[in-house]
Amino acid sequence: MYKNGLKRVLDFTIVLCALIVISPILLVITVWLHFANKGAGAFFTQARPGKNGKIFRVIKFKTMTDERDKDGNLLPDAQRLTKVGRLVRSTSIDELPQLINVLKGDMALIGPRPLLPQYLPLYSKEQARRHEVRPGITGWAQVNGRNAISWTRKFELDVWYVDHISFALDVKIVFMTIKKVFVREGISQEGQATMEFFNGKN
Repeated sequence: MYKNGLKRVLDFTIVLCALIVISPILLVITVWLHFANKGAGAFFTQARPGKNGKIFRVIKFKTMTDERDKDGNLLPDAQRLTKVGRLVRSTSIDELPQLINVLKGDMALIGPRPLLPQYLPLYSKEQARRHEVRPGITGWAQVNGRNAISWTRKFELDVWYVDHISFALDVKIVFMTIKKVFVREGISQEGQATMEFFNGKN
């Protein structure tokens, strides 16, 4: 009952109330990022696969500039990540616009993180099961290592969540997420500004 109906009702109700309360904060962050990103904007959208692999546009705060080298190529992520952007990312504030995706039904508050569409043909049959539920703003893999663990381990945790989804587990993940935000663990993979790309093996 929870997985197939109540979860969605709770998500919609909680997110609607949350957006009303935090809208002034979101406005301040939007203005702050606009100037920090040197006019590159405060938001960006990206195609991501949702439940059953259906593609949608995920909304996030933009934490990098659009600075390019002399040949017109974007500079490496580590060079384009601003101080403000680093703070926004390390506190997971960059994920807040995805509340709109939850309101629309593209996402859930808790679930496997939505990844890039180009990864879809790279998943094993078992790994692809992460798309049996709506992707989430945070999830079981997020609170058990986030970007600091391997892709293989991350997918194992995602599938475990699909098989054990419950109200109690979601509540546990919420509290673990709050702790992770304050501790700021697993934001980046070692040696990377964010997380290396999945190649079907790592």
